[in-house]
Amino acid sequence: MDRLTSWERRTSVALLAIGVVFLLSWAIPVLVPNLPTAADTALWYLQVITWALFTADYLIRVTLAPRRLRFLVRNIPSLLVVLLPLLRPLWLLRALLLLHVIADRIRLPLRLRAVVYVSGTALFLCMVGSIAVLDVERDNGNIKTIGDAIWWSLTTMTTVGYGDRFPITAEGRLVASGLMIAGIALAGVVTAAIASWFVERFERTAALDRRTEAGLAQVAAELTETRKALADLAHTHNMLRDELATLTARLNS
Repeated sequence: MDRLTSWERRTSVALLAIGVVFLLSWAIPVLVPNLPTAADTALWYLQVITWALFTADYLIRVTLAPRRLRFLVRNIPSLLVVLLPLLRPLWLLRALLLLHVIADRIRLPLRLRAVVYVSGTALFLCMVGSIAVLDVERDNGNIKTIGDAIWWSLTTMTTVGYGDRFPITAEGRLVASGLMIAGIALAGVVTAAIASWFVERFERTAALDRRTEAGLAQVAAELTETRKALADLAHTHNMLRDELATLTARLNS
């Protein structure tokens, strides 16, 4: 195990906790806009601290990476999250690892675990998207409440798009673009899972039919052999009976 993998394993739980703290410090001022100034300032400093911790983690991972250029190329979204404050909520995607751990630890079939993971991902993205769009659209657009934001997120992720609620700011449209892409991707995953389930059922039924046909063919072959053996026994019996009759006739004469 290289140093980078070891570091990521040791810090995964801590980063998850930091992500939850960041989520709360980011969401509370959006959901409760009339917070006291002291509380609002404290939450802002908490966001800065968590962002600094994520930045430190990224720099440490760059330092520990055996191939730094390759690491940078493969982790461009992480770099953008560090550099652009608008994308900082994307660090919360690390929380999806918790869903993966839960799905692995509960005793469920693989397909049900995938359903748990995909459902959790959809709910998480809907929640984050709702808070993000409310944060940037409340003062300028027609998304004024968390209810409006959740409704808009659901219609956007499901690609329904009624048009009664829509973002008008550049930041809101960026959030909308992310939700659209995520919604299409999740719909593709769900469709693939359903198609896989049907294909598996058909293959299982076909395999059962093949085994049944093979069993019936084997039984038919065994019956044919049995009939042949019985015919041979009957022929032998007739020959012995004829010989016995011949011997009896000779003895009587």
